[in-house]
Amino acid sequence: MDIKVSEIMTSRIVTIEMDDRLDIAKEIFDNAPFHHLLVVEDNELQGVLSERDFLRALSPNIGNINETERDTDTLLKRAHQVMTRNPITIADNKTIKDASQLLVKHGIGSLPVLQQGKLVGIITWKDLLRAYSS
Repeated sequence: MDIKVSEIMTSRIVTIEMDDRLDIAKEIFDNAPFHHLLVVEDNELQGVLSERDFLRALSPNIGNINETERDTDTLLKRAHQVMTRNPITIADNKTIKDASQLLVKHGIGSLPVLQQGKLVGIITWKDLLRAYSS
């Protein structure tokens, strides 16, 4: 398949800043149908905060009867404390086969998409499955 990443990527991306608190990420994850936030500083990609990274950083008592102030304080952590730094990226003109190989090789669920070094989208394994199955 010679389908380009740019043809199937999500170009409407949601970013957060490096110093944004995890309560902001929680609100986004609770209200949006995606599982990866791109972390930027001065409009430059710095990392990826996956929902899995986010959940790993939180106290398991958040939202239940055993919740304490110490548990809720985990929501005050900053994105840069939890995110994956130096994320694997892909150029928008690469093929979906290239994207698939990167996801499998690195055991990750998404790739920020760059066009001449500028962040233009994100592609996930779900995007690739849709493309391969249509």
